[in-house]
Amino acid sequence: MASRVVTVAFQGVEARRVDVEVQLTGGEMKFMLVGLGDKAVAESRERVRAAFAGLGLAMPSKRIIANLAPADLPKEGSHYDLPIALAVMAAMGILPPDALTEWAAMGELSLDGRIVGVSGALPAAVAAGAMGLGLICPEASGAEAAWAGDTRVLAAPSLIAVVNHFRGTQILSPPKPGPMMDGERVPDLRDVKGQENAKRALEIAAAGGHNLLFSGPPGSGKSMMAARLPGLLPPLSPAELLETSMVHSVAGLIAKGTLTRTRPFRTPHHSASMAALTGGGLKVKPGEVSLAHNGVLFLDELPEFSSQALDSLRQPLETGEVVVARANAHVRYPARFQLVAAQNPCKCGMGGAGRGACGRAPRCQTDYQMKVSGPFMDRIDLQIDVPPVSAADLALAAPTEGTSEAAARVAIARQLQADRAAAATDGDGARLNAHAQGDFLEKIADLDPAGRALLAKAAEAGGLTARGWTRTLRLARTIADLEGAGPVRRIHVAEALIYRRMGQSAPALA
Repeated sequence: MASRVVTVAFQGVEARRVDVEVQLTGGEMKFMLVGLGDKAVAESRERVRAAFAGLGLAMPSKRIIANLAPADLPKEGSHYDLPIALAVMAAMGILPPDALTEWAAMGELSLDGRIVGVSGALPAAVAAGAMGLGLICPEASGAEAAWAGDTRVLAAPSLIAVVNHFRGTQILSPPKPGPMMDGERVPDLRDVKGQENAKRALEIAAAGGHNLLFSGPPGSGKSMMAARLPGLLPPLSPAELLETSMVHSVAGLIAKGTLTRTRPFRTPHHSASMAALTGGGLKVKPGEVSLAHNGVLFLDELPEFSSQALDSLRQPLETGEVVVARANAHVRYPARFQLVAAQNPCKCGMGGAGRGACGRAPRCQTDYQMKVSGPFMDRIDLQIDVPPVSAADLALAAPTEGTSEAAARVAIARQLQADRAAAATDGDGARLNAHAQGDFLEKIADLDPAGRALLAKAAEAGGLTARGWTRTLRLARTIADLEGAGPVRRIHVAEALIYRRMGQSAPALA
């Protein structure tokens, strides 16, 4: 008779059920492990042997067959050690045969029988609860798994502690969720002198979740303003916190069960590869776009990123998810992030005209900016020229308005969007204007005749693609929301078109 212990296999942030079946049979003494496992899974046999020896247990002098079902599902990682060991113990009679029927298990074994922490405890606990099971996990992962809500969790320091718990000689207490930490202090927008147009664009981007590009010479404050965006954004909602934390759990970024409601702000270096941005590798892990889910992805020196890496972002910018294709599986990760980018006008950094201008303009500027493809640029809603900060600006006193005032307006605008989405039956879950589409977008961004005429004129002049039309509508709706959720008027469309065209002449406003 085979013993069975439930565990999980990760496909993206989804934890799928895997049954670990162990059977002891006659014949040559051998430990066989089947079920499409990777190298780390195959090595579980030796870790289980060593852990048994560390507890003073001898492996049965029989043929041991451990099957990980379903057999066609790829299995990766070392977290199969604990369920395999428990299934062997149940087959040997060390554990009662029905002791583990209401539990799933995950954890890596050390050679002396300790259970080592593994990544993915939170999605594993959520999946176990959905199956009506509790979760046995390492003690180091208990505080993280406890965030799963009503799921029962046993956080064991060692294999012998699990055995003693089910024998009733050493009952393990359920772990408590880890702390909810405040994020790092965000610099204040009051530190930025001048650049009122750029700060206005930053506020609009924060209010609607729009993608934003700053273009200007070194020292104009592009990175400085991008670093202040997190301070304008509201904290994660409970649903967003769970989604984001599950991605970070799979990536192994949750330390001691500590969560934070601060939105992610990821800043990869421009040498990052396509796999680093979108996810992948030998063992498919989430990339920067998924680690920025429900937050901000900041790409400084945008043209310095490889064109292949940038173009790989086009799909997640549209769909809010990234699909990593493999020969035997397609792995999906959520990637609903807000893109903020910065670039210099040209390779030498200056560009433009006046003192310190590039001596090879406009050729240098054109060649440098052409490294970023047109379809990628079409997905950026606000494209802002950031001029050099003048000495007169630096001599001014600090602005009267800072992050707190702008964040209050952003919070009101976002609440208006959330209320509209909650009241709509065709909103498709779009809580932000940047994600609205179809009939819902047409309904919430119903333009007045003058605004529609201006948008049509811009499209006829060749300045807007079909995607640009949609994104301009979203942007105009956000601008109106910042004024109090009135109807979208011509003045809102005009401002949205100026941001879309980045320095080019907008359609005549007369």
